[in-house]
Amino acid sequence: MIEFQDRLWENVDAEWIECLRRESVQNLLLIPSGAVQDQWPTSLKEFILKIRSMVFCQEQADINMALPGLQTISLNTVLAQGMNVKKKHEVEILSAVTNTVANSIRADAILDVGAGQGYLAQVLAFQYQHPVIAIDACSHHGRVTDARAERIKKYYTSQMIKSESGMRSLNVPKTITCRVLSIDTLKTLVETSLIGDDVEQSMLKVENQEDQGKLHWLSDANKKPSIVLAGLHACGDLSVTMLKTFVECKDVKAVVSLGCCYNLLSEEMIKDGESQFGFPMSHAVRSIGLSLGKSARDLACQSAERWRSLDMHAGIHNFELHAFRAAFQMVLSKYYPEIVMSTPSIGRKGKALRRRHQRRSAESQLHLKGSTCHMRHNFPSVVPSESETDGILGSMSEIQTLPGEIPSNERAGCEVIKSDDKLSHFENFCQSGLSHLGIKHSQDINLQGIWKEAEPFAVCQFQFLLLFQTIVIIMLINLIFTV
Repeated sequence: MIEFQDRLWENVDAEWIECLRRESVQNLLLIPSGAVQDQWPTSLKEFILKIRSMVFCQEQADINMALPGLQTISLNTVLAQGMNVKKKHEVEILSAVTNTVANSIRADAILDVGAGQGYLAQVLAFQYQHPVIAIDACSHHGRVTDARAERIKKYYTSQMIKSESGMRSLNVPKTITCRVLSIDTLKTLVETSLIGDDVEQSMLKVENQEDQGKLHWLSDANKKPSIVLAGLHACGDLSVTMLKTFVECKDVKAVVSLGCCYNLLSEEMIKDGESQFGFPMSHAVRSIGLSLGKSARDLACQSAERWRSLDMHAGIHNFELHAFRAAFQMVLSKYYPEIVMSTPSIGRKGKALRRRHQRRSAESQLHLKGSTCHMRHNFPSVVPSESETDGILGSMSEIQTLPGEIPSNERAGCEVIKSDDKLSHFENFCQSGLSHLGIKHSQDINLQGIWKEAEPFAVCQFQFLLLFQTIVIIMLINLIFTV
């Protein structure tokens, strides 16, 4: 995220600032998509259009054209339990693709890497009847996967009894709790899946002798093993590790992966005297020793389409959160500089906040349609789940909901947060952030003074400048990978 205390906006062309600070929110939100206005300075228009021309195409693919003949199966309510609409859609598509790939190479097993709660693994096992091993670093996820698989197994068993079609063996995903930090680790897990009876002595959880026998089909020495690596939202370097394992391990015949959290990819690390990269940089850029850093990588993950889809009120709401986040960074820099140096985590609470706004938007269509504008106060805080607390300092704009905050869908015709209320909202923001970092709030912290210094930028200039600098870095990073 932009380092607000460094006052980077002072490096932006003064004519550009003077022009864009008067622009509407809608026009600012269109800048990442390359939209320019006739009245803008020629140099600004040329810059945006030139950079935009170098951005990789990100149009959504037509699944039927990309994979002709792909047969997807809608998940039943048992398999889809716990999935939201987005997750269900992703699992349906990726499981169908993985099934097609696995069948084409006659795969012996599928390793679901970064399996989470086992959604993909269970669909591949129960619906498509593939032997599956679910790997995840979190032991809690492994327990959830096992418990969920047991419930699904009972359902399918009862269905077979009712149908009187005869009992067949059910493939139940096996779980491994292991943090995959290197190619060697993943290669070892692949080899472990091929051992068969010895699996129980390693990390694989096998409940009984009957289940043990189900893995023995992998130990046939006369058959060349064939493994598929699959991953839905394989985080950061995990996606890179999967690809490198596919290249280096002869037993892995295919990889099907949708990565995520590209901002968490490593740029360079030295292991056994050799440089290893997670983040894909061109030879030209690497040769000059350029280091992007976490902030730039995080900005590169921002979606122009998402900015473009925001309406005016959602855009202003987003700017307000950025303003609170930036001023909170000033608090940390002034009073806790050692914390800033450690790039602390305060969680990905913005995801929960966005979901909450979406729910309220839907509710407002049903219950508030045609009603007059009114202000709401004292909304309860969003409590993040364990999986939503692994963000970095660069995500501090995604802090939990503030008391008295107005959801974006209820702002039509309303004023945004009043200036008099912003200080109290900022104080709540800081208290929440400090609490998440394990820091006890001190009365010696002059939050009013910090906000007084930051508010002029939060009201006008800063709202644009933060967005504009974000856009510039996004475009420059796209440019880097075309060199």
